[in-house]
Amino acid sequence: MADILYGEDPEPSERFPAGPLYVPVRPGPLGCVARVFRTPLGDRTAVGFTSENRLTATLGPEQAWIRLAEPALRALTEPLGIATVTVDPQFTARPVHPARPVRPVNPVVPAPAPRVG
Repeated sequence: MADILYGEDPEPSERFPAGPLYVPVRPGPLGCVARVFRTPLGDRTAVGFTSENRLTATLGPEQAWIRLAEPALRALTEPLGIATVTVDPQFTARPVHPARPVRPVNPVVPAPAPRVG
């Protein structure tokens, strides 16, 4: 299908990038699960990147990903009430680091009672 461009319309009729996106995933109970992010206003959004380099630059080299077309990503997240797909976000909050592990407190063990006799 050819793009229809109008002299007054600065945007092409196709609004999404062609080809599969690199979608960040996390482990789930039955395999990979697409990660869901929040927009600056707090709305939930699915996220996809147009290249592996963009994904790793934003989320780090340890981030697992799968390739999905934009319609497939929408189909995955729509049942969750997520209607927005953000492509190539350039800002993310720092990852949450787990709190320092709590050292076990050595329990006070009473000394054995002296033997009488």
